[in-house]
Amino acid sequence: MPSQPTPLIALEAIDYAPDGVPVLTDISFSTSARRIGIIGRNGSGKTSLARVMAGLVSPHKGDARIAGIDVSRDRKAALRHVGILFQNPDHQIIFPTVGEEIAFGLTQLDLSKTEVTAQVTAILTQFDKAHWGPAAIHQLSQGQRQLVCLMSVLAMQPQVIILDEPFAGLDIPTAMHLRRVLEGLDVTLVVITHDPDVVRGYDRVVWLEGGQVAQNGAPGHVLPIFEARMKQIGDGDDLSYVAG
Repeated sequence: MPSQPTPLIALEAIDYAPDGVPVLTDISFSTSARRIGIIGRNGSGKTSLARVMAGLVSPHKGDARIAGIDVSRDRKAALRHVGILFQNPDHQIIFPTVGEEIAFGLTQLDLSKTEVTAQVTAILTQFDKAHWGPAAIHQLSQGQRQLVCLMSVLAMQPQVIILDEPFAGLDIPTAMHLRRVLEGLDVTLVVITHDPDVVRGYDRVVWLEGGQVAQNGAPGHVLPIFEARMKQIGDGDDLSYVAG
């Protein structure tokens, strides 16, 4: 019997409990789907799961693998396979100009200065933003800064990009533009969101509740259950529960 191919994303029995407080408990799923949504209410563990999947924090139990790489134990290899876009671009940007910001990640891959310069130019040209290279990031809008972060990640050519609430804080036209950009990317996207409409056309949806997987499957199955549960909570009177 032929062996099954290794899934692109594989999480096995992930526990994450910073300072002894359980945030993620026994998270397990695997997939090679191209568009994956992770949904849940605020405080459900979505952002912590994103950071575990990107290798930014290590689980206290279990393994998170992207393309067969243990992302928390082999950070250098992980950089070539997975990138993350934070909800607030200002939490990600560390350099004053666009060109410097895009170049930083590439230098972590031990590329030569010539190679770094070429790849910075290539990604800016791909997005018709060649004139942005010397631009001061503090003069850009939030949507433009988000695009800089996306270009910085794409320049490293990862197989998987994780996006944490990518449309939060953007006005409608900017969110529409970013959505079009994301839809055109030839990479696997993992989108963290509380909004089911963002992931309604995706291949796979994972619903987190209280740091555990409540449902995992096709959006046509998961989202109606999620939405019914959210409506049930919203119709209740216990505001302390709603805000939890």
